[in-house]
Amino acid sequence: MRQGFPIARPGMRIGILGGSFDPAHRGHALITREALRRFDLDQVWWMVSPGNPLKREGPAPMAHRLAQAALVMHDPRVKITDMEARLGTRFTADTLAHLQALYRGVRFVWLMGADNMVQFDQWEHWRDILDRVPVGVLARPGWRMPGRMARAARIYAQAELPERAAHALADAQPPAWSFVNIPMSPISSSAIRAQGDWPRR
Repeated sequence: MRQGFPIARPGMRIGILGGSFDPAHRGHALITREALRRFDLDQVWWMVSPGNPLKREGPAPMAHRLAQAALVMHDPRVKITDMEARLGTRFTADTLAHLQALYRGVRFVWLMGADNMVQFDQWEHWRDILDRVPVGVLARPGWRMPGRMARAARIYAQAELPERAAHALADAQPPAWSFVNIPMSPISSSAIRAQGDWPRR
């Protein structure tokens, strides 16, 4: 396995939570713990991205964001990684293709908040993501109904697993996705940045 990449065995069920984590906060930790439990995952990998193509302003330096993530998340089942930067990929669909080639037999699940589900159909090759791995969607404050009614959710309505079957998501044949309601934290990275509590440089 490449240096800087987590170790995983075939058959493991691993959720990938991607994002700029600019900064990571207890809300990220909350949805990660819920994802481990609700989707019956062995691990979750925090994939700290070089930058979000949908955002105008670049994030804080990678080393700064990785260090903050390590302070926030202490569960040994959660691996914090910059593997997207190491792979040199820009879009999630390409990253997932590389990971599936590197980790043969691992059952990956793409994780995202309901706020991301609303704009999911704007992502590059978003249908390829759904056709490649199951997707777990977690409720976020103010985004529960918009997430359920998102364009991607409507297009892939037949592929939705009911919440009561969310534990089986990792074993489902793509396209498959499940929306779960969880305890929610109002904290957000954008709010932390707006308060000036996160130095960007």
